[in-house]
Amino acid sequence: MIARVTYPIQASWVCKALAIRGIPVEAAPGGALTLVLLLKGRPVLQPLVRCLLVLAVLPSAAFAQTTAVDLPRMLDDIKFLADDRLEGRFTGTPEADTAAAYIQQRFKQVGLQAPAGGWFQEFKVEGAAAQLVAAAGTVGRNVIGLLPGSDLALREQVIVVGAHYDHLGGGAFGALDPDSTGKVHNGADDNASGVAAIINLAQRMALDPPARTIVFVAFSGEELGLLGSASYVRQPAVPLAKTVAMINFDMVGRLKNDRLIIYGTETATEFTPLLDSVNKSFGFDLKMRGDGYGPSDQSAFYAVKKPVLHFFTDLHEDYHRSTDDWQKVNVAGMLKVTDFAAALLRELGNRPTPLTFVDQPSPHAQAPGPGQVQTPGYGAYLGTVPDMAGDAAGVKLTGVRAGSPAEKAGLQRDDIITRIGDMPISDLQAMTDALRAHKPGDVVPVTVQRDGKPLTVTVTLGARSG
Repeated sequence: MIARVTYPIQASWVCKALAIRGIPVEAAPGGALTLVLLLKGRPVLQPLVRCLLVLAVLPSAAFAQTTAVDLPRMLDDIKFLADDRLEGRFTGTPEADTAAAYIQQRFKQVGLQAPAGGWFQEFKVEGAAAQLVAAAGTVGRNVIGLLPGSDLALREQVIVVGAHYDHLGGGAFGALDPDSTGKVHNGADDNASGVAAIINLAQRMALDPPARTIVFVAFSGEELGLLGSASYVRQPAVPLAKTVAMINFDMVGRLKNDRLIIYGTETATEFTPLLDSVNKSFGFDLKMRGDGYGPSDQSAFYAVKKPVLHFFTDLHEDYHRSTDDWQKVNVAGMLKVTDFAAALLRELGNRPTPLTFVDQPSPHAQAPGPGQVQTPGYGAYLGTVPDMAGDAAGVKLTGVRAGSPAEKAGLQRDDIITRIGDMPISDLQAMTDALRAHKPGDVVPVTVQRDGKPLTVTVTLGARSG
């Protein structure tokens, strides 16, 4: 049965809001709307109709706040991308292409347009990263969707919103669980969560576009060394000179205790006060990190002098392991993160003046320039297996890989790494930065805490391989 209920709603954009949420509408005399609803063959109850109307007709500012209507769709996106059938979405594989096609369809469904060059931007996997893929001439694909701005002048300026969709495939490269090679690494948090987040943001922004144009990009090749973002920077959908900021979402599916980490907060003078202002409505335990460089796609944009932010809900015990599955994603937490991000994006999209870029050298290492891979993926190879659940000051090890530089140097389970070379190690991010600062063959001192006492060993770092 079909239920038709008419309400005197005058706002024309409500039709679009309801349609995007999958609620058919019909015109009625006097500007009213008739909702056409069917729920499991029975008329939808009047209270539900009123509830849906309330969700749909919130003022544009309130659209930054999501609703339970968004939760099932976001989870569906994560489930699809993190399904075993996509075999870990390794760059250049048919399964990665399936993920790209799905993302393109979702971009289209939520109201984005193809840019002049089309939905897909292809790039060849070359250089050091080519050694890690199965076949010569492997091609990766970025997916790009455009939302034109609403202001005739400001729409010439662009904000890039991105997330990578590739992951580790069967875990031969980059995995942190040594015994799992050959098992599918689904990457639900890393980074199906980020892709689901930008699709959700695209849907919301399309309901009431901000003044500036937004380019949404799902990058491939991130795990191999930021290849997709480097490709975009070389061949942007809109000239790079018109890009005013880039916001990256990488691992936003494990919010815990409302702790949200945002990198790049010192890359524009306006970011810190703006983030603090937005957070007054959300109450996150907000951890701001100034550096614009880092092992994710915002780095390629910061290298060409664009203000950047990277949203991140922190590492966990399933990071780069075959256990990073959709059942462990905190979807309610993701919705709160995207609520925050939507409010921020509206502020950035509608502010009358551009941001003030701040150029800073990396505190640890020079980031790779566009098209360059400093060391594949996550730097020179040490061969340790971090304990993601550990809360020690440093990086506690659950083991070392057989034959690795770490094993040869005498590192062992339960060691806590506190320094690599001249870089202090407070957490896994600092360890990643330290390894990215070195190249294979470098001989470095590594300091650990073992049985409560400091110990320094000499390690000859290796190269990562597939």
